[in-house]
Parts: sequence; C-alpha cells; structure tokens
Amino acid sequence: MKNKIVQSTAIVFAAVFLLSSCNSKKEETVTAEIEPKTETFLLAKEKLTTELRLPAELTGFQQVDLYAKVSSFVKILKVDIGSEVKKGQLLIVLEAPEISSQLAAAESRLKSMEAIYATSKSTYNRLYETSKVEGTISKNDLEMANGKKNSDYAQYQAAIAAHKEVSIMRGYLEIRAPFDGVVAARNVNLGTFVGPAGKGSDLPLLTIQQQDKLRLAVSIPELYTGYLHKGDEMSFNVKSLPDTFKATIQRMSGALDLKLRSERLEMDVHNTKGNLLPGMVAEVILPLNAKDSTFVVPRTAVVASAESTFVIKVLNHKATRVEVKKGREIDDKVEVFGDLNLNDKLVKMASEETKEGDVINE
Repeated sequence: MKNKIVQSTAIVFAAVFLLSSCNSKKEETVTAEIEPKTETFLLAKEKLTTELRLPAELTGFQQVDLYAKVSSFVKILKVDIGSEVKKGQLLIVLEAPEISSQLAAAESRLKSMEAIYATSKSTYNRLYETSKVEGTISKNDLEMANGKKNSDYAQYQAAIAAHKEVSIMRGYLEIRAPFDGVVAARNVNLGTFVGPAGKGSDLPLLTIQQQDKLRLAVSIPELYTGYLHKGDEMSFNVKSLPDTFKATIQRMSGALDLKLRSERLEMDVHNTKGNLLPGMVAEVILPLNAKDSTFVVPRTAVVASAESTFVIKVLNHKATRVEVKKGREIDDKVEVFGDLNLNDKLVKMASEETKEGDVINE
C-alpha cells in the first residue's frame, strides 16, 4: 500500500515538473517573439557610378528645304536623290517668262533715265559756267536747270533700284546649294509648276542634308541633368549596325522642356564612313558619375509609403523616422538625401509598421 502511495506521489511531481518546464519554454518563446533583434548598419558615403540608357535621334548637322521664291516652272533639273553637292552648285533652273519681260523693261527704263539725267546735268553745268559772266544767265534759269538735274537724278536712281529688284528676282530662278551635302529628297520633275503660294508650294523642291557630320540629340530627365556636363564622352548604338560609336556632349539647352521636363543635349558625330544615316534611332549610354560622395543605403532600408519616403534611424534604442529623397539606384543600393549624418545608425530591413518611438532591440 505504501509503495502505491509513493509511486503516485512521484508521478504527480513528474507531471508538475513537465508542466512547469512547458510553461517556461512557452514564456521564453513569447519573450523571443516580443523582442526580436533588429539588424542595423552605420550610414556611410560612396560614389555611385551608373549609366543611363535613353533613345536618341540622328539628324544631319545641317538640313534645309529649298523652295521657289517666284511662281515658275522647272526648266532644268541637275540633281537627284543621293547626289552629292557642293556649296554654290547650281541644282535647278526655273523659267518665268514674265520676269524676263520685266527685266528687259527695267533695263530699257534704266538706260532712258541715264540719258535724260546726263542731258540735264550737262545743261546745268553749261549754264553754271556761263552764269559766271555777270548778266548772261538769270538766277531763276539757273535754279530751274539745277532742279531739273536733281529731279532727273532721282528718277535715274529709282530706275537703278527697279532694275536691281528685277535682277534679284531673276536670280531666284536659279536654285543653288547653300552648303556641301547630299540631296535627301526631290519632289519635282521637269515642267513642274512651283511657287511661293498655292499648290506649287506644298512640298520643297529639294532637301539638302550635311551627312558627313551628324547631330545626336537626346532628352535627359530632370533627375539626371546634374550629372552631365559639356565635354562628357558617351557611347551609342543603332539597331542596324553592331558597332558601338563614341560622341561628346557639345551643346546643352540649359533649360527644361515644359512638356517633357527634360533637357535637350546634342552631340556631334563624325560620319566619315557614311554608315550612319540621318533619321536613325539610337540608344545612348550616358555615364552618370557623381563628383562628390553621397549617402548610399541598401534598398531595403528605404520605405516608400503613401505619405512619404523615409528611413528609420535608431537613437537611444528608439526608432526615428527621417524623410529622404531617393537618387540613383543600382543593384540593391540607392542614394538618399535628407537630414542624415555620417555614421548614423539605420535599420537595414525597414518597415512601415515601425512607428516613431518604437523600441529597437539591436
């Protein structure tokens, strides 16, 4: 009987011991769940080197559409698409019979007024010489001769101006190349009616492009404009060629486009081989090299909520939210700008659930 009592007591003590052990383990587990350790790091500066890929367009360094100044017909066409032309070379001769008639009339009037002026000038000079002998020529006759001479001179000058104007219009009948280039488009044939207005002015006669030197234009988003400067070298590719080409930034607009909020950059490309064509779409690879070191944190340390973008700084074992602006991102790192200092302790795996003042168990 005693042995049974002893065994029962031992069983009871063993059960109590096991129950207390389980409760102790549960308390430890709950404690561990309540106070997990948070991984932190010290804020440091780095120089990020990234690249930006953007679409760009190649255009002729110079390009001009040639139109007819006067209503006329195409008489002679000396070039075609693909023709290489030199500055001042005659490209098209136009025909306008009315201008030829106007020029002949202007020449005739010019010669007539020149003869009239020469006569009135000669008459005045003779009267003037004779008037030196007192009483031979009245003062009124001399003044009238002088007035006639001045009037004829004015008419003569008007005739010169009219002749020059018609001559200039006659010169518009010859279309010449404004610079060395290639004929990229031709929209007329022999006999085509052309002019400054009406159906003949719908399209340019010719389009001339300078193709040995091209412009590469690209629009840079506002966020990256501070990283690029005049003289920076970059590379670009085109789909139709396997090569990688180099170019240098030559011109920057210095202002943002109001629609795209981007700055236009232009680079000069020497197309010595002629394998690049105006109108090609290129992919530009722009190096974004920061001159100064910036604060760089893991991507997981930045929280982008609906209200703000922030990192969590640990100060006296408590969480403090610090609003930041993100810069460039590369791999798992991101630039941040805000009220931060070197060696600030930040939470590596930040979460929006961490509130201001929460205890951080490191």
